[in-house]
Order: sequence, then structure tokens, then C-alpha cells
Amino acid sequence: MIKLLRILTSLFCVFLLTSCASKKIKDISYLKSSTTKVESFPELDVFQPRKSEKKPVVIFIHGGYWNEGSKDIYGFLGRNFAKKGILTVIPNYTLSPEGNYDTMAKEIAGAIQWTYENIAQYNGDPNQIFLMGHSAGGHLIALVGTNPKYLENTKIIKGIILNDAAGLDMYSYLKENPPTKNHNYNVTWTEDQDNWKDASPIYFLSEKAPPFLIYVGAKTYTSIISSNKDFVEKLKVYQPIAEINFLNKKHIPMMSQFLFPWNKHYKEINEFISFHK
Repeated sequence: MIKLLRILTSLFCVFLLTSCASKKIKDISYLKSSTTKVESFPELDVFQPRKSEKKPVVIFIHGGYWNEGSKDIYGFLGRNFAKKGILTVIPNYTLSPEGNYDTMAKEIAGAIQWTYENIAQYNGDPNQIFLMGHSAGGHLIALVGTNPKYLENTKIIKGIILNDAAGLDMYSYLKENPPTKNHNYNVTWTEDQDNWKDASPIYFLSEKAPPFLIYVGAKTYTSIISSNKDFVEKLKVYQPIAEINFLNKKHIPMMSQFLFPWNKHYKEINEFISFHK
């Protein structure tokens, strides 16, 4: 019990320190219109460093099988990045079954466009926008960053950070595992195989793709490991130094490790941003 109290006390102190280092502006509407049948549009939160002037920006997209999750879970990431001088934007997006992969990708593109047009008023630099996503969120940022139909100007994305990204080749996966009602996959991906390919970032890699920083858990799902390997093999045609950074973790710990501001991967991400800004 004493050990547990010490851990909880330490985490509370970390929370206080990171909270003081940032300012949170929450529930900002970022869409001008929506095709979904939901009552309210998705919103985003901005985590702004207290001492802020033209800071680089990370837009983080959460995971959860494309039908779960919320921006409200990931405030720790925004605070930790802000403590390190990076302004963070964390949006919600319409989840399945209210929307499919295309709905979600269009909304992520909308969040990116909103950030580009508005982030200067929060002291973020619109010319230093990076995307980060875990699991399903990794799929969505990879799709928006490579499939030209989502953003008119993909050059506003300076880099993409994939953290145990799922769904990089849904076409191959769904041909072997056709979508069912499980996790609403029949809605997320539909029954149309053309949509499966349209939803797969691996088929849109080109010389125009932003630079990638890729983390994969060595103990994660085999489908994630195999699809990331295939993705990087094709990416190397355009980015010869691309590689997978394998971490000795399962899928959920690949995200929960970022609870702690001293996690070394914050430094690696900061170095990636500094190199590509």
C-alpha cells in the first residue's frame, strides 16, 4: 500500500508540473459542415506551452478500432509535449458506426486544415505541423498524409509519427478476414473491395509522402507487425533511410508509455521535428 501511495503521489506531482507548463483550450469546433447523422460536430483541444511563440505543432489522433476512444483520454500527451515546447492539437472524430473510414479521414483532414489556418493565434507555427497517431489513429494520419484526395496541399504536413499503427494495408487484411459486425468493421470498411484499397495508405506512397518516424511494438498484434514491415519496405523506395523502431512492448503500452514525461521517445520525436521543420 505504501508503495502504491508513493507511485500515485509521484504521478500527481508529474500532473501538477506538466499542467503548470501548459494552457488547455478545449472543445473547439473545427468542421464547417459534416455528412454524418450526429447531433454535434467533433471538437478538438489545444495544449499550448505557457512560454509560447511560433512553436512546432503535433496533431495527435487517437486509436480504438475506429469505433472507440476520445480526445479526453489523451490530455497527458498534450501536457507532456507542451512542457517540451511543442504545441499539441488533439481532435475527436466521428466513430463507426456513425461514420466509415472515409468520414473519419475527411474529418482528420479538416482538423489539419483548421490547424493550418488558425494555430498562429495560439502561438503555433503553421509551417511546422506534424501528425502523430496510435493504432487506428496511425492509420488515419497515414491515409490523409498519402492519399491526395483528402488534402489539397499535403506539403503542410512536415512529418508523420506512427505509433503501432494499424490498418496500413486493409485491402490485404480484409481479403483474408472479410469485415463483420465485430467492431463495426462492416460499416467502417464496407463490403466494397475498392474501398478497402482506397482506405489503405500503402497504395498511396510516393515521392510526395512526408517523412515518417515509425514505432512498432515487438509484442503487438502480428497483423500490425507484418503490415508495418510491408509499408516500410515500399516506403524505402522513396525514403531509403526509413526504418521501424521496434520497442519491447505490447499494443496498449506503446501508448501508455507516454504518460511519463521522462519517456525517452519524447526526445526522439522532438529531434525528428527539429530535423524536418
